[in-house]
Amino acid sequence: MITIHKYVRAQSLEEAYALNQSRRNRIIGGMLWLKMSTLNIATAIDLSGLGLDTIEETDDAFSIGAMVTLRQLEQHQGLNRYMNGAAAEAVSSIVGVQFRNMATVGGSLWGRFGFSDVLTLFLAADSYVELYKGGVVPLAQFAAMKPDRDILVRLIVKKTSASFAYRSMRIQRTDFPVITCAVSRVNDCFCASVGARPHKAILLRDDEGILAGGITEESAAAFASSVAQRCPTGGNLRGSAAYRTHLIRVLVKRAILALGGNA
Repeated sequence: MITIHKYVRAQSLEEAYALNQSRRNRIIGGMLWLKMSTLNIATAIDLSGLGLDTIEETDDAFSIGAMVTLRQLEQHQGLNRYMNGAAAEAVSSIVGVQFRNMATVGGSLWGRFGFSDVLTLFLAADSYVELYKGGVVPLAQFAAMKPDRDILVRLIVKKTSASFAYRSMRIQRTDFPVITCAVSRVNDCFCASVGARPHKAILLRDDEGILAGGITEESAAAFASSVAQRCPTGGNLRGSAAYRTHLIRVLVKRAILALGGNA
């Protein structure tokens, strides 16, 4: 059970940041995971009045506010056109529409959850987060950082010459994933992001040039095998480490073939 003693709808990021410096206070997003915690919060800090609930598209990038919902990601035509529908694919199995109408991008990224489809997806893109005090840092760097008292303002996805594909495995359609995989070709460089290992997603690049000669059944299988060998996995109630490693080989291959238009 969560107990909140005071609620503040922040009028500025500076006010929110100042309040957030107390360990007894907490920034709230969609409140979907937070409300399931056993916490005693002195002040709940709401960012919903700061205009962070929009996706802005320019010629160079997408700027995705921290309060943008997963449903907005799912339905945004420009983002899904750029990502070959991978944004919608990544979030479409997260619980249900009502849940996605409330869950936020900021909350999904800030938690660095192992099961986060959102983190898995955007690690495979040329992505950055803007922190109020920390500035703009690459998403992969942010994912490796320990949580602090800063504020995640927005996600920035740079537009490059890129293509994307997303695959995941769930025991039931709306359950937590057993494994998640996003693959991309960004400026002719291939990489795969793997999450729900069950740890948080990591990014693995095609440093050996396995796909440099083109995407075929053989090269896709070879790259998938390389990713599976390099990606640490563990076991939990949803599957063993060996099962997850097997799934990585299967899903990365399928995603790479989809990237090449062969699946």
